[in-house]
Amino acid sequence: MTTKSDFDTDDWARIVRAPMMAGLAITLADPGGPIEAAKETMATMRSATNPPSREQLLSEVALDVQEMVQHKQNPLKGYKPTKDQPTGDQVIGELRAVHDMVAAKATPDESAAFGQWLVAAAQAAADAAKEGGFVGFHAVRVSEREQAMIDRVRETVAA
Repeated sequence: MTTKSDFDTDDWARIVRAPMMAGLAITLADPGGPIEAAKETMATMRSATNPPSREQLLSEVALDVQEMVQHKQNPLKGYKPTKDQPTGDQVIGELRAVHDMVAAKATPDESAAFGQWLVAAAQAAADAAKEGGFVGFHAVRVSEREQAMIDRVRETVAA
């Protein structure tokens, strides 16, 4: 069983950020207005505080995200994108690095569950707000760019 104590402070901070990073990937893939961004962020937050399975690792991450939110701390705190590559690529790179870090210490089942959680967080963000159209007409639930990013997240965290 993998727990918070298996990781150093910096690595744990990156792991705790990961579900929120997965949602951020969707927002960056097809930026909408402030209402869409708020809906995507709230859906990601719900997913980040409610893991889809009962692994100890996922529960501890979710509790830390929940504690940060309750104390009005930004769950993305500490993430600093660089200017040398597109931001969506940076988010995917960060998700890959974090997933690899988890896979190195966790059981295969825990690693797979963590990856599935990241995909679920991305999907929740994509499902949160309609994209495109005019005043709701011809809008779609998940845009092509959002679906492409979900697919990238899924490929990135496949164990």
